[in-house]
Amino acid sequence: MYRAVTRGIEITVEPYFLEDQSDPEEGRYVWGYRIVIVNQSDALVQLCSRYWRITDENGVVDEVRGPGVVGEQPVLGPGDSYEYSSGCPLDAPSGMMVGCYQMQSEDGELFDVEIPAFSLDIPGTVRTLN
Repeated sequence: MYRAVTRGIEITVEPYFLEDQSDPEEGRYVWGYRIVIVNQSDALVQLCSRYWRITDENGVVDEVRGPGVVGEQPVLGPGDSYEYSSGCPLDAPSGMMVGCYQMQSEDGELFDVEIPAFSLDIPGTVRTLN
C-alpha cells in the first residue's frame, strides 16, 4: 500500500496485477489499482481533474490528463472518503505510476494533491524504483 497526504487530503493506492487480462506473449501487461481518498481537513473539497505519469521499465512515458476519476468529480466534506478502482495496461512487465488530483476548495481555490508513486510489478518479481 502506498500513501501520501497533501493539505489534509490522504491518498492511498493498492496496485494489483490482472493476470487474466494480460498476455505476456503479446507484450500486454495489465494492472488494476484501488484508490481511497480521505478528506482529513476541515474544509469541503471537490476533485476536479487528474494527472498521471506512467513509465514502463523501458523508460517509455505516457501522460494522462482528464476531468474527475471514473466519470465522477466527487465532493468530500470533512471526514468523507471516496474509493474507486481503475486500470493501466503496459507493453512491459513492470513500471510505475505517479500523479496528482486537482482539487477545489469551497472558496474556489484550486490546489494539487499528490498521488504517491507506486510500482507495477508482476507478483514474485523483485524490482527497485530508482
